[in-house]
Amino acid sequence: MAELLLDVRDLHAGYGRAEVLHGLNIRARPGEVITVIGPNGAGKSTLLNAVMAALPARGTVAYDGATVDLLSLEERVMLGMALVPETRALFATMSVEDNLLLGAYRQFRLGSKDSAPSLADVFKLFPRLEERRAQLAGTLSGGERQMLAVGRALMGKPRLLMLDEPSLGLAPLVVRDIFATIAALRATGVTILLVEQNARAALEVADYGYVLEMGEIALEGPATELARDPRVVETYLGASRKKGAA
Repeated sequence: MAELLLDVRDLHAGYGRAEVLHGLNIRARPGEVITVIGPNGAGKSTLLNAVMAALPARGTVAYDGATVDLLSLEERVMLGMALVPETRALFATMSVEDNLLLGAYRQFRLGSKDSAPSLADVFKLFPRLEERRAQLAGTLSGGERQMLAVGRALMGKPRLLMLDEPSLGLAPLVVRDIFATIAALRATGVTILLVEQNARAALEVADYGYVLEMGEIALEGPATELARDPRVVETYLGASRKKGAA
């Protein structure tokens, strides 16, 4: 069995005195796509922010065999952890290329002064970004902004890529492209922790899944099995399945 890249145990996190996560356990092996699905307010974004140290948390977060509980967000980035937030957090008045180059900060700190290979890799994955490399990020479409946010994270060559609702607010055709990209990233060896409301698309691309409800793991298992679970089908897949049949 492959060694765990991410091992989250008994994670508690929230905002002030309001605890949102109540003792979560999440695991990811190298090269896996792990998805966390669930309704609004379940704590999915809180989970990613807690793992990334963007939010105070209790419990244990182990990365590549070592605990990172005492490490800051910046230190976790340097270890190879990356988060693409739901807001995308781009620099709207900077060009596409400059946004991408900012993502190469980790590689620069590790001694790599040449960002051209990383840029070439991102442009190969997202040709549209190369076409718009001189365009201001704030003028991009929603789908292009999402591509840029993911591309910027990839510039740092992360081993763990966490994606928070990558399909949010995007047209169906763009959503399809985004999930095709996630599937393609698996081949590069990067481990992906995907938080997503589009349960059908998430389970189709993932190896393993967790269903998060009210801050606790309600179900977990191989993604193909979760996609057939009656409770998951009724609660998260039923509407889209009926729509597809119409």
